[in-house]
Amino acid sequence: MFPKNSCVGAASILFVLLLASSFSVAQTKKAAPAKKPATTTQAKQSKDANKKSAAKANAAATKKTVDNKANAKTTTKATKSNAKATTANKNAAKSTPKRAAKDIKTKLSAKDRAIADAKDKKNPKKAAESKKGAAERRRLEKVRQAAALAERRRREQAAREALARRLAFERGLRTETVSNIAKDNTEGEDLAIRAEAIKALGSHAGSVVVMEAQTGKVLTIVNQDWAIRDSIKPCSTIKLVTGVAGLNEGVINKDGAIRDTPSRRDLDDALAYSDNPYFQRAGLIFGNGKMIEYARELGLGQATGLNVEGETAGKLAIGNNNARIYSHGDDFEVSTLQLAVMVSAITNGGRRVIPRVPRNEIEKARFQTFYRHKIELPRQNLRRVIPGMIGAAEYGTARRDMDMSLGVAGKTGSCISKGTWVGLFASVAPIEDPKYSVVVITRGQSERGRHAAAVASKIYSALSRNIVRTDRNLAQTEFKLQPRNGTTMAVAAVAEEEDDETEGRTDAVAAGDIGDSIKNPGSVDTIPPVVNRGPIVRADGKKLVTKTGNSKPVFPPVVITYDKDGKEAKKPGVKPE
Repeated sequence: MFPKNSCVGAASILFVLLLASSFSVAQTKKAAPAKKPATTTQAKQSKDANKKSAAKANAAATKKTVDNKANAKTTTKATKSNAKATTANKNAAKSTPKRAAKDIKTKLSAKDRAIADAKDKKNPKKAAESKKGAAERRRLEKVRQAAALAERRRREQAAREALARRLAFERGLRTETVSNIAKDNTEGEDLAIRAEAIKALGSHAGSVVVMEAQTGKVLTIVNQDWAIRDSIKPCSTIKLVTGVAGLNEGVINKDGAIRDTPSRRDLDDALAYSDNPYFQRAGLIFGNGKMIEYARELGLGQATGLNVEGETAGKLAIGNNNARIYSHGDDFEVSTLQLAVMVSAITNGGRRVIPRVPRNEIEKARFQTFYRHKIELPRQNLRRVIPGMIGAAEYGTARRDMDMSLGVAGKTGSCISKGTWVGLFASVAPIEDPKYSVVVITRGQSERGRHAAAVASKIYSALSRNIVRTDRNLAQTEFKLQPRNGTTMAVAAVAEEEDDETEGRTDAVAAGDIGDSIKNPGSVDTIPPVVNRGPIVRADGKKLVTKTGNSKPVFPPVVITYDKDGKEAKKPGVKPE
């Protein structure tokens, strides 16, 4: 137990503690409101911080907006720049579309390949397939190149073989010509004229006849087998028969126009330029029967009566209604000598002589003229074809190298016969009083009527000392020919000879192609305008102009097939026409 004083003291201490505790709680309650100003300050500071953050955010947003605007401007400039570049590319593509397209294709393909390669690297399987595909493409390219090389070599070989065949054929014709000339019977011939004729013929394969036009005295026949015993297609020389028939039947009027049929040329220029459509249209009016009748009248289809064995009678196109018989002479056959007799008869007033070779000195000194008969046709109709023959030598198909001062008049021909090209020229000189008749026929792949005319020109030059022109204006006076001025001759110098050289393509009339052959547009005053009347057809709609069997060349074109897929091509073959 504690002492009494101790109790009092304890109580006092307890009281003091309670009082202190009460005071402390009171102080705590009073101090709580004092913390309120501190909380307000923090809130204010937080608010200020939020404002600053918002300001910074606004500033950042503003900067971003500015940056976006700048970027937008940059993008706009880039877009404009790209647009200009695109426009430039389009212009470049327009100027060089193929090149631009190729460049774009190359760029796109290169880009596509790059993308594919990138993908393939990520995928080993695709990479292997891509590599395999590239290898296959290279293989196919090598196959293609090898096939192309083989094709080229085949073509070259075919060309060499064709050339070899052509050369062999040409050599064969020339060899035959030389052999025949060596076998010719020259008894009674003028050996000086014969030498000039052989010299003029040169390397051509062919035959030549030189005869006195009004007496029928044969001065020389070079290559007698071809000139007398063999016959060949007359080509455009048949147009002289067509012209005479048309004139006498009233199909061609005195001015040279075809009755009721527009044409681009009159008779004179049609003969001079050898206009196929003109004579086809005229012939179709009077028909095959009349054509055969006039051909016989002029000496075709029968032997001339030459005092040499084995003379051919030739052939007439009996029953052939093809329009080409009037222009190309299809189904006709003539000898070199027959043409000499025919042009002589036309130009000497219709007296058809019987050609003869003076076999002895008595016949040479006292040569007697014999006539087969007198052509029963009006003189003006027979001689009306002479202006066209003069035109052929002066400005038409026979003008090359021709001495116009000698008064040559003739008709050329060019066509395919007996497997090769044939060139013909039947002529007389001087036209006022014909002394000589010279006919040349050449054969070979390069032969044409102009080449035969060039041979005849050389012969006339050799005979020029015996050619005397009594009246150079006689023909112009008789036929009222208009003189040719400088412009006309210039046009003639660039004129393309038509002749029968349409053989190598579709016939001019059959194709409806009768375009003017005069290249100079300034020829309007001298050449009638073109009148395209289209193809000549029968009532049933079938064409009247078709090629015949003897219109085919000896060597048809070589056709070589080629497999574009790289497979072995077929061997070259020959495709018949």
